[in-house]
Amino acid sequence: MPDPIYLDYNATTPLDPRAFEAMKEWYLGPPANSGSRTHVYGQRAKDAVEHARSQVAEVVAAKPEEVIFTSGATESNNLAILGLAAHGEATGKKHIISTAIEHKAVLEPLEYLAKKGFEIELAPVCRGGYVDPSDVIRRVRDDTLLVSVMHANNETGIIQPVKEIAEALRRRSAFFHIDAAQTFGKEDGLAGIEFDLLSASSHKIYGPQGIGALVVKRQGKTRIPLASLIHGGGQERGLRPGTVPVAPTVGFGIAAYFAKLESRSRAAESAAVRNGLFNDLDKVEHSINGDATRCQPHVINIRFTGVDGEALMLALRKSHAFSNGSACTSDIYTPSHVLLAMGLTEDEASESVRISWGNGTLNARFDTIAGLLSFFR
Repeated sequence: MPDPIYLDYNATTPLDPRAFEAMKEWYLGPPANSGSRTHVYGQRAKDAVEHARSQVAEVVAAKPEEVIFTSGATESNNLAILGLAAHGEATGKKHIISTAIEHKAVLEPLEYLAKKGFEIELAPVCRGGYVDPSDVIRRVRDDTLLVSVMHANNETGIIQPVKEIAEALRRRSAFFHIDAAQTFGKEDGLAGIEFDLLSASSHKIYGPQGIGALVVKRQGKTRIPLASLIHGGGQERGLRPGTVPVAPTVGFGIAAYFAKLESRSRAAESAAVRNGLFNDLDKVEHSINGDATRCQPHVINIRFTGVDGEALMLALRKSHAFSNGSACTSDIYTPSHVLLAMGLTEDEASESVRISWGNGTLNARFDTIAGLLSFFR
């Protein structure tokens, strides 16, 4: 039997062959450590890493020196949040604002800081799946250290009003962090948003797994007072010690370059897949979780009343591969904290699945799903 259609792009995307070819040279070529400054191999590696840094920076209109390479968005989120803790303690600014629908890579570091005496406020979201920017801003105080808001939710694809929040925060002293794991290289407007810290991940844009970045903007000549979470070297401006993995970094750079270059054509292709999905499911009762007008074109969180989401995924596993939420919390099923925060009941959350697509799924058919749903009923 043919492999099932892959529809879990929000978890990870296929590796772009162009990124693979660029990486292969570094995997198969001479040894390369970008920190070895005394010979030609080290210099070549450094040049390749810096070129990739420029490619990543260009996506969000940042300076290359503002890009810190990490192992992925989870580490970037941790560095952005936990890295500010010492500054918060030293200045008495121990209040942090986020939202109830953040990824666990944000919520769990915040829970850790709460145990250390920080005050954490999570702004609620509406049934549409997005936060009211005024509700975030009204919570800002003189002792607010950080505001952290994702750009698009990984489970629903709903865009959050980070631009409005950023504009309001310009008049305040709190730092602003955006978890852009799901929008970096996908949403053109990201480059026009004023932020202090931004997390990105390579494997969400057809790059290799295991590499990401934290963009740390400079405030004039002043660097944001981040402290490293690990110690053992001065790489990445002292914020992320350890040998920079040249091949994955080069692959990330290539993926970022093509994501920026092809963003409109990719969005158009995703919109076509979305139209096909709705056409095939038109005769089946369903509900979209979240405001569809604010949703990214390559993902949908959909509920089929009376049909258990886990049972549906198992029944379709030979033809379609999709999920019911974050891949980071999929080992043991619990109702999605995102959907519950949006006002769904536990039963409604259990009836929901996330379908996400991208390059290569233009001709995907969803009539099998519709037919099976008829059988379920």
